[in-house]
Amino acid sequence: MNIVIFGATGTVGFSLVQEALKRNHHVTAVVRDPERMKGTHENLELKQGDILSSDFVAEVVKGKEAVITAYGPVFGKEEELVEVARSLVEGLRRAEVSRLLIVGGAGSLEVEPGVRLLDTAEFPAELRPLAVAHAEAYEVFRQSDLEWTYCSPAAEMEPGRRTGQFRIGMDKLITDEAGNSRITVEDYAVALIDEMDDPYFVGTRFTVAY
Repeated sequence: MNIVIFGATGTVGFSLVQEALKRNHHVTAVVRDPERMKGTHENLELKQGDILSSDFVAEVVKGKEAVITAYGPVFGKEEELVEVARSLVEGLRRAEVSRLLIVGGAGSLEVEPGVRLLDTAEFPAELRPLAVAHAEAYEVFRQSDLEWTYCSPAAEMEPGRRTGQFRIGMDKLITDEAGNSRITVEDYAVALIDEMDDPYFVGTRFTVAY
């Protein structure tokens, strides 16, 4: 497939690029600073631009089969996630590209009926602005007419091994027998590219964890 990945130099975005290239997809990686992209590949093309510009979004995604956003705001500007969501929706509409996959947040997952992870007492206060912004951006995507898929990670996601083995859920946080919720960045990338290759959660959210 010919795809676009926004936020390609971030931890998750870079892993998504690598996973997509392993599967012989052609990747246009959109970055703020091209010098931060490690390595080269015959199926990798770099584009520098502003994801907050729907004109730029429309231009770069035109003719592509799928778009992935792994955009992450800088600390203190978490609300940009909502602006980015609106820019992506508008840009894809203009370009007549319908398939959008979103690297989301875990905070809006439910820990019990009606109770989101971000609303629990244990949720770190310093992460709440980001979690709220992810939740608001999710609503923007949810109300769009795109063929969107929102993938929430486990509560803890960090670099590690690519195993290809994990559990999949919908709106509820997945935990193990000890109550832990975790996934490696590499396995998260496997799950999202799996969904791009073989769509199952179109127009909805899913989550992955061990």
